[in-house]
This record gives sequence, structure tokens and C-alpha cells, in this order.
Amino acid sequence: NRLLAHGPRFRLQGEFIRDTALKVGGLLVPWIGGSSVKPYQPEGLWREISHYGSTPATSQVFRQDKGLARHRRSLYTYWKRTVPPPAMMAFDAPNRELCAMQRESTNTPLQALVLLNDPQFVEAGRAFARRILLELPEAGDRERIEFAFEEATSRLPKPHELRMLLRAYDEQRRAYQKRPGAAAEFLGPGGAPGDTSIDPVEHAALAAIANLVLNLSEAVTKS
Repeated sequence: NRLLAHGPRFRLQGEFIRDTALKVGGLLVPWIGGSSVKPYQPEGLWREISHYGSTPATSQVFRQDKGLARHRRSLYTYWKRTVPPPAMMAFDAPNRELCAMQRESTNTPLQALVLLNDPQFVEAGRAFARRILLELPEAGDRERIEFAFEEATSRLPKPHELRMLLRAYDEQRRAYQKRPGAAAEFLGPGGAPGDTSIDPVEHAALAAIANLVLNLSEAVTKS
């Protein structure tokens, strides 16, 4: 099995990448069925391509869903063919105007920008950090990082990877200790409620590391 069970490595499809981030963060809603949902999307994007005023308002203005609808599986995301979800397009999702026999798979800097800056991924990283802090309340930095790394990649970090992540964690903590307001600002994006029982500086520092781990190639690659 060690020699024969490995298939080719390929990057996961955009829907799987988003669902994985939500699942790791403890946000993914497991409910099956129901109507389409509208998670995060840049404001005003639909209106940019609409004939504003000549067609029904529902087709011109994107109204983001509230509550649990934002965290449903990507399968249920509402798809407007003239303006597909940008995060999905960054990961080569077809626009659905034509039948696609096979998806392309590219590797671009824009994908890393989506994973690090898109509100739904920033929110997933914040929720992931909250989950770690609540599930491992007595753990040290090493245990927290090993847990995060294994959850995202299905393996423990190698010694040099652990050293780099520990150094980054310490740098983030010291930076937010100097600027506590920046910690609150970083924890703001997204609709998932925060947790006032957690030190915001510690939460923000670990959330930055969680986002970094979710941006690793191994976290978005089937190996």
C-alpha cells in the first residue's frame, strides 16, 4: 500500500478548498438540501454588469445572506453566470456558460491572496484559532501549532517547519501586544460571533498562524 496507494497530487477544486477551511474552523453547516445561499462576495459586483433600472432589482443587487446560510457547503452557493463567485473563479471553477468536461488547474498568486484576505477565509482562520484555544486551554505554543498543522495537512510539522511557525507566532503576539487595536480590527471581518472569554491579542496572533497554515500548499492539495 505504501508503494501503490498514492495517486497523483493535484490542487483541490475551489468548492472543496472553501468547505475544508469552514470545516477545520468548525463553521461548516452540515445540513443537506434547501435553497441556494449567498455567502461573501465583493459589494456592488452584480450592479457593475447589470442594466440598472431596466431589470428587476433582485437580479441587480447582491444581498448577502445572514446567519448560518453563509457557512453552508459551496454546493449550495447561488451562481449568477454573468458574475460567478470571484473566490471560486480564482480556483478555476467553470463559469457554467458552457459544459466543461474537465476543469483547468492553475497556480497563481491570486489564489494565495484569496486564502489570506477573502473575508470567508479570514473568518475561517479566526474560528480555527478560537477552536484551538477552547479545545486546548492548557496547551503551549508548540502543542497549539502542531494541532493546527495536523488538522490542516493530516501530518505533524517537521522540525524546521515547527521552528518557523513558532517564530511567526511569537512575532504576531508581540506585534499585537504593542497594538491591541489592530488585534480587534483583525478579528472583525466575517459574521461569525467572537468570543469575549478569549484574550483578543492571543486570539489574533493564533488566527494569523491559522490563516498561514490554511494557505499552505499541502492544505489545498490532494496528495
